[in-house]
Amino acid sequence: MSELKNDRFLRALLREPVDYTPVWMMRQAGRYLPEYRATREKAGSFMDLCKNADLACEVTIQPLERFPLDAAILFSDILTIPDAMGLGLRFAQGEGPVFDRPVRTEADVNKLFVPDPEGELQYVMNAVRTIRKELNGRVPLIGFSGSPWTLATYMVEGCGTKEYSKVKGMMFDRPDLMHKLLDTVAQSVTSYLNAQIAAGAQAVQIFDTWGGVLTPRDYKEFSLRYMQQIISGLTRESDGRKVPVILFTKGGGQWLEDMAATGCDALGLDWTTDIGEARRRVGDKVALQGNMDPSTLYASPERIRQEVATILESYGSGNGHVFNLGHGIHQHVDPEHAKAFINAVHELSPQYHK
Repeated sequence: MSELKNDRFLRALLREPVDYTPVWMMRQAGRYLPEYRATREKAGSFMDLCKNADLACEVTIQPLERFPLDAAILFSDILTIPDAMGLGLRFAQGEGPVFDRPVRTEADVNKLFVPDPEGELQYVMNAVRTIRKELNGRVPLIGFSGSPWTLATYMVEGCGTKEYSKVKGMMFDRPDLMHKLLDTVAQSVTSYLNAQIAAGAQAVQIFDTWGGVLTPRDYKEFSLRYMQQIISGLTRESDGRKVPVILFTKGGGQWLEDMAATGCDALGLDWTTDIGEARRRVGDKVALQGNMDPSTLYASPERIRQEVATILESYGSGNGHVFNLGHGIHQHVDPEHAKAFINAVHELSPQYHK
């Protein structure tokens, strides 16, 4: 594999010295970019785009052509695993993801299996290999998966939800069944992420989008426990380098200490937690990634720059900060505002790394 020309992102995740704070954006390859919309149109459908290694590579690299980002993230979807389990994923126009065969009964849970990452999910590994080759050492490539609790939420609800009635119904009524489901998903995520690492991913992130909807007790039992299980089973070195693991629970600010104790290398923060406060709480245990409110990108470039300055100052001097948004970039953001954000991080951060 080619030598990395810019490894600041990996070094920051391992709390090693860097000359400026590295930055990338969740959903950086996405609908806010006209070139992405054109490629998506060409692909025919969202899943066809995910399953075509060349097109997935094209959209992964598009934001790097526009902005001086410090990392690329694999273009894929968190629902690839449940799709590979045969739940019949489709993306309904204007409705988001829908599963034709949701998991509701004991029989449904018993039918689930751990997909073969080089079988049912080989298209993802092909994309990773294609992207790594195309990047040619330009920046590191991030692989990712949804967390077991987040994937289970979609699998049981059958679509997005604001009430979590079916998934929480199962959790409260049949915790045994929920644990069986989560364990199968955790095994699937572990093998999926390890296959991404073997194919060339240089860091991995676990997206726990729905962990924040749980009580502290249920978060530990039904979300964090399974992320810990995954982290314990991950390959942590590849290509002669450490492979850092980032844990991101949206709405998880109250559990940072517990999250830091899982053995991950970094915690992703949403914008509802002050990053300086988070740093005081977790100390030098883990690096921190985040955490500007994505809606800031609707403001003027001057205001975006101020917000970047505030977050950098809040984190303070020293290592262990990867700048990011607190969640994914919104689809109606002007790409020029994203550029102002990334440039501000690069221009304003060197003073914190002297």
